[in-house]
Amino acid sequence: MTRQSLEEKLAILSDAAKYDASCASSGSTKRDSRDGKGLGSNEGTGICHAYAPDGRCISLLKILMTNFCIYDCTYCVNRVSSNVQRARFTVDEVVKLTIEFYRRNYIEGLFLSSGIIRSPDATMADMVQIARKLRQEENFRGYIHLKTIPDAAPELIEEAGLLADRLSINVEMPSDTAVREHAPEKDPSQIRKAMGDVRLRKEAAGDRSFSGKRPARFAPAGQSTQMIIGADGSNDAKVLGQSTRLYSSYKLKRVYYSAFSPIPDSSAKLPLVSPPLQREHRLYQADWLLRFYDFQLDEIISVTPDGNLDLDIDPKLAWALAHRAVFPLDVNRASKEMLLRVPGFGVKTVSRILSTRRHRTLRYEDLARMGASMKKARAFVVAGGWSPGALTDSVDLRARFAPPPQQLSLF
Repeated sequence: MTRQSLEEKLAILSDAAKYDASCASSGSTKRDSRDGKGLGSNEGTGICHAYAPDGRCISLLKILMTNFCIYDCTYCVNRVSSNVQRARFTVDEVVKLTIEFYRRNYIEGLFLSSGIIRSPDATMADMVQIARKLRQEENFRGYIHLKTIPDAAPELIEEAGLLADRLSINVEMPSDTAVREHAPEKDPSQIRKAMGDVRLRKEAAGDRSFSGKRPARFAPAGQSTQMIIGADGSNDAKVLGQSTRLYSSYKLKRVYYSAFSPIPDSSAKLPLVSPPLQREHRLYQADWLLRFYDFQLDEIISVTPDGNLDLDIDPKLAWALAHRAVFPLDVNRASKEMLLRVPGFGVKTVSRILSTRRHRTLRYEDLARMGASMKKARAFVVAGGWSPGALTDSVDLRARFAPPPQQLSLF
């Protein structure tokens, strides 16, 4: 095998990392080098871009340590039977790249994943060594996200959590059956056990001892996971049901949804085409409703008969159209819970409405200034000087929001 340059390895392993969607940097504790000690910062405005809940853009070096892998997951382009160009970074090469990219102001942190080489423990040990060198030898205070390996020894995952800001462990597929079919070397129960251990260690790190001393911080930005969508027959109800259980059981920060992408020389078990990217988008919107808008799972998935989200309109609008009897809502009287169900109203808009209406009556133009999308909301609200009249119950209301029909091509 021809010896590869660092640039060639970077091209291969950064491209291979693009299939991993669980790249985010929200929720970390503030840590920087403005006190004159160390190098880097995990705060600021930011060649992978992740976004914090407050809108900040965080740039991360997103790479695989290697795309060699001893596993043969059917949906993975880096599986052992795949005919792809392989590369592998050494520990020192990853450390060097991270520091040099930071010094050039390209990045603010590192997202590191890897194929499994030799064994889960050997791979995880190398990833932990990278984080340890960055923290202890380079005194790097930027953001680090490590994709952990559930089969690795618990003490390795524990050390990873003491060094990294966020850990992620992928559940891979929406059901245990699908995991066993497409990733036979992986054990769904072991994945959940590893996620449970991370949760317990993070909770323990928040407890003070009898002397008042806090334990060392553990994965302050929490843990996340990723599911591949469209590689099996799971509908959106099953996907979101799995997400709901994961959020409840393991206190995850995020579940990421990654639309299956057909790969060369793939298994006959896999579909020939990828699912529409709009499906991935609708799942994220539904996930947001579950976490921040007090929607229940059955409310979202009961709108359509097949358990899949409507691809033409967003899930909140789909729910509102199916429950027109509760609309229109008076923005000067309705509860917070109901205002959050108005299409076009976000959490911040509802907060502004509640704050302002204590002092005066809100009018239609006030809502637009507060950030509401009145193109969607106007049919579902009453405000000073505005009533939708028959618009709420109009037959063509859905057609106003759905994309226009397109002529199919014969060629």
